[in-house]
Amino acid sequence: MFEEIQGLPVHVLVVHAVVLFVPLLAVLAVAYVGLPRWRHRLDWAVAILAVAAPLTAFVAIQSGKAFTDALVARGFQGPIFDQIFEHSRYGDILFRIVVPLGIVAILLLVATSGHPRVPRLPALVTPVLAVAVVALSIAALVYVYLTGHSGAQAVWGTTL
Repeated sequence: MFEEIQGLPVHVLVVHAVVLFVPLLAVLAVAYVGLPRWRHRLDWAVAILAVAAPLTAFVAIQSGKAFTDALVARGFQGPIFDQIFEHSRYGDILFRIVVPLGIVAILLLVATSGHPRVPRLPALVTPVLAVAVVALSIAALVYVYLTGHSGAQAVWGTTL
């Protein structure tokens, strides 16, 4: 399932979704925190991205493992695997950041929704969620860069 789509490695295709969705989630979630007047315009986008970003990160990890296994099966070896390991490590950390970011973003959406079914929460809940969203967003941006850069270096580092 995570190996190929029409002869191309799934990983090569899905990483572009991660590079799009994770930064969009981070930026829009921070905008949701910092621009309360715009929340009604950002809420659905943040909610969709809070699900899509972790999902694409999960598919990228699984397809990356399948891609690495395919390279090993074809006889690839040498220092490239050190770069692949570093890239994989960054990707795992990114996933461990993006999942909580998605969860905290959804919790913040619920806490600030004003919906009558949402119970009255302590006053401290919203600021704590807001700080968590900002901190996780910064971490996600850092690790999406590190993951993408290490992957690009592994592929293109000696080409140009």
